[in-house]
Amino acid sequence: MEFTFSHQIDVRFRDCDPMGHANNAVYLTYLEQARFAHWRALWGFRGGPPRPGEPGVIMAHAEIDYRKPVEYGDRLEVRLAIAAIGRTSFTYDYELVDQSKSVVASARTVQVMYDYASARPVPIPERVRELLARHVRPVV
Repeated sequence: MEFTFSHQIDVRFRDCDPMGHANNAVYLTYLEQARFAHWRALWGFRGGPPRPGEPGVIMAHAEIDYRKPVEYGDRLEVRLAIAAIGRTSFTYDYELVDQSKSVVASARTVQVMYDYASARPVPIPERVRELLARHVRPVV
């Protein structure tokens, strides 16, 4: 599987449940951190409210398959690629890999360009669409 972007994450003590494993909900935060790093690198995403006249991005769907537990102190590599680009949405595929290169989880999220003023999805701006298209996973 070909991934086009990678982000490193350290499993923090606060991420872990009483059994010493990263809580399953924390994986959504790991995905979010990788997405935001990708957006910063791609189009200069800065967080906070969108600039006037620009749409925001919301997450419409998430799915995660857990394969192996991770613990405090583990370092994960979150790999991602764009799986699809639609009119108003784009889909990421992810692979979370530990220090031994074992896949600990795989995931998919769907993001929607969103106009907060009208509370509606809007088309992906052409500039963003072009930047995202560079990170579409090659079809094999």
